[in-house]
This record gives sequence, C-alpha cells and structure tokens, in this order.
Amino acid sequence: MSKKETPLFPLRKGLHSRQAHVDLPAGTFEEEHARKGFYGRTTHLYRLHPVTDWTRIEGPLRPHSYDLNGLAPSGDEAIRASMFGSTEAAFAPICILHNSDVALHWVAPSAMDFFYRNADGDDVYYIHAGSGKLETTFGALTYAKGDYLVIPRGTTYRFLPDHSEQRYLLIESFSEVTIPDRNQLGPNAIFDPAMLDTPELEPYDATPEGGPREPEAGAEGHRPQDGPKGEAQEGPREWAIHIKRENEITKVYYPFNPLDVVGWKGDLTVWRINVKDIRPVVSARYHLPPSAHSTFLANNFVICSFLPRPFEEEEGAMRVPFFHSNIDYDEVLFYSDGHFFSRDGIGAGMVTWHPQGIHHGPHPKAIPLSRTKDRTDEVAVMVDTFRPLKATPAAGAVENLNYWASWK
Repeated sequence: MSKKETPLFPLRKGLHSRQAHVDLPAGTFEEEHARKGFYGRTTHLYRLHPVTDWTRIEGPLRPHSYDLNGLAPSGDEAIRASMFGSTEAAFAPICILHNSDVALHWVAPSAMDFFYRNADGDDVYYIHAGSGKLETTFGALTYAKGDYLVIPRGTTYRFLPDHSEQRYLLIESFSEVTIPDRNQLGPNAIFDPAMLDTPELEPYDATPEGGPREPEAGAEGHRPQDGPKGEAQEGPREWAIHIKRENEITKVYYPFNPLDVVGWKGDLTVWRINVKDIRPVVSARYHLPPSAHSTFLANNFVICSFLPRPFEEEEGAMRVPFFHSNIDYDEVLFYSDGHFFSRDGIGAGMVTWHPQGIHHGPHPKAIPLSRTKDRTDEVAVMVDTFRPLKATPAAGAVENLNYWASWK
C-alpha cells in the first residue's frame, strides 16, 4: 500500500446484525466481503441462502481438494524434473501448487548422501510425519512431527531422517520469510520469539554417512574413477552439494565435508518452532478471522496455523469460519492432524484450494456439530497467496473431482 487509505465510516442498509459474526438475523447467512484477506475494507452481507449452495460449476474456479497420501514417496521423475529440477530419489520434492511468489511441495526424503542448497528462495518445512536430524551450515537441529523448519535462501543442508515414515509440506518462498508484527498484542503473543530454536554446531565430521562419490562422466562415457572395463577404482572421497537455481540442479563437488563451519555470529540462521509452542489468540465472544492465526509472512503470501483452541462461549457467537469470497487471495489449507470441524470428508494429509473469485465457507454439518463440542482439536497449515496459483500434474493425479459438491 503506497499511501494510507482513509476508510469510509460503516454504512448500514436493511437487515443486519449489530456485531459481525454474532446474533445473525433469523433465517440469514452472513458473508464477509473484504479486501486484503481480512485486513482491508469489509462489508458483511446477510443472505437468505448459503453462497455455496450451487448446483454446478463450469470453469477453472471450482474449489479443489487433493489427497497427498496418494502420491508415491519418490514421486514421478517427469513431474519432479518439471518443477524442481533433476533431484535424486533421496530428496525429491513433488510440486503441487505454485505461482511467482511461492511453491508448495510434498516431500518424503530418505537418508541423503549429498547436501542441498536452494538459490531460488527460503524453504519452510512443516513436518507432517517423521523425525530425524537436519544438518545445516549453521549447525544441526533435531526435528519431529509438528515442527516448522525455516531455512534461509542459500543455506546448505541435508535431512538425515530416522526410520519412521517421513512426510513434509515444503513451502518454498521466493522472498524472505519473517514473523508478523503482533501490534497491540505485544511481541510475545502467539509465540515468544525466545521459543525459537536454532542449530548447534557439532564437531567437524570429515567422514559423514554417504554413498560413493558422484563425479561427472568422462569424455568416453565412463566416470573418471572407472577403469578400462568400467570397474570402480579407489579414489579421494568427494562430497556433493546439489544447488537449485531456476528449477535446475547444479552439482558441486568438494574433497572435504562442506559443513566445515566452526563458528558464526549474526542474525541470519535456520530456526525451528513446534506447533505445540504456538498459543492461538482466542475470543470467547467473537470468531476471529484467519489473519489472527498468522505465523509467518513473505511477499504476497502469508502462512497461518490453525491449532486446538476453545470454541466461542457466548450464545449467538459464530463458532465456524464464516462464508466469504476470496477477493484478493487464493486460499490453501493443508490438514495435518485431528478432526477438521469445518469440513466433511477431509483427513490428515489432504489439501484444499479455493481460488480467488469464488465463495467458500463451512460444510453444512459443521454449524450444528460445533455446538456439541467445547474446543477444536485440528492442526492445519494455511497458505494465502495474493497471486493466483496453478496446479501441477501431480496435484491432478490425486484430486477429488467431486469436492465442489461437498457443500450439498
């Protein structure tokens, strides 16, 4: 926003509630019509029918749902190469949705015998399943289910997962990822920045785990260490870094472990926080908008965390997300754990995508069900993007094509 906007004072016409999301007029359904994702000018419309009571949708704006559990751990080589460069099976992110600001990937790594560096952007991992150790330029971190790992652009790293099933959501940001300002809530609200964990340096390891070196093929088609008959010969150990730039991979080889940092100082590093350490803002009398649950910010998109919290207590206060149209943002939700009270037929490891320009809101069963419980138990990650997203063939392969009809 280049200049400060002067808002109009709220106007009122016809039948409406005194307070948004509270004590709706009998027989009406409230819709929030707002700019800038819930931060800008807003009007609440009171309708006689839910805006999702459509009979059919023709065209690209229909809502989408994807079951990422259906993607093979290593994915399809052509899909990986088209959106993430030619990567090894040990680390092969599968792109699901993307635009010029952000890309969402599904990752299921195994032990990596090479290091990785993203020259295109910052990497934010949400650990949906699994645990292990992350080695980085700045030191090492352990990680577990529910962790966010924020890795700045240009950082060299690799995952050393344990033997459990590994499933991560990778949110690749082409701008710097930061923490939102809490404004009047104060700097320690939602999570205290002192809760952030950073890597610890380990003793330098000149012989880390890993497979044989990976030199480029020689002029005659043999690797330089191959003998006349293609038999492997002994040679100096090499360590590889796979660098991604514009979705192409460059492999750089060293005769030493490139994680040879023995000290550092500064304010740029890798950091981690678990969702258990995030304390959602709640209100007993008013259903807060998704923006209240913002966890990270970047240019033209925001990452929010929906976590277990008490329901609104006051009689007449809405308990479920209100109907709204995406005027300025595409909305993506990754469902990780618990019971997703606002949607029916959604389980862990699934994604919904509601494009700009079309309404969405709670499932019809969600409103009465919300009155039978005291609190939510869901864990979900939301990514709202200013620019429209595009789906990849990998997403199309695991799409629920009847999701648009789930509001009936």
